[in-house]
Amino acid sequence: QVHLVDAGGSLVQAGDSLRLSCVASGGTFTSYGYGWFRQSPGKDREFVAGFVWSGVYDYADSVKGRFTISSDNAKNTVYLEMNSLRPEDTAVYYCAARNSGPPGVSRRSWEYSHWGQGTQVIVSS
Repeated sequence: QVHLVDAGGSLVQAGDSLRLSCVASGGTFTSYGYGWFRQSPGKDREFVAGFVWSGVYDYADSVKGRFTISSDNAKNTVYLEMNSLRPEDTAVYYCAARNSGPPGVSRRSWEYSHWGQGTQVIVSS
């Protein structure tokens, strides 16, 4: 079973950049597809970005062109590079992993079986 630890959240200004990291341990890193989700108060958890090892990447429309998901296999780490941050990006960000279900990137949170603890991102205007 993979265990995920998120980190990198911070208080930043609008327009700033931030990189989140998700370290995976206890499982075979490349056996899972990964995603980043976020949740702000009073809202449902929403998909942000994801990838699978076949080379498919997917991004929510709200972050496309500003956020990039990537991985470092040597460090068993998934990253979310966030540029041109906006106040509406404020949320708790969660890394997630799945190794079952339909192929490809899933935008459905319930299809992910493993979650990080979350890291808070606050973007001030």
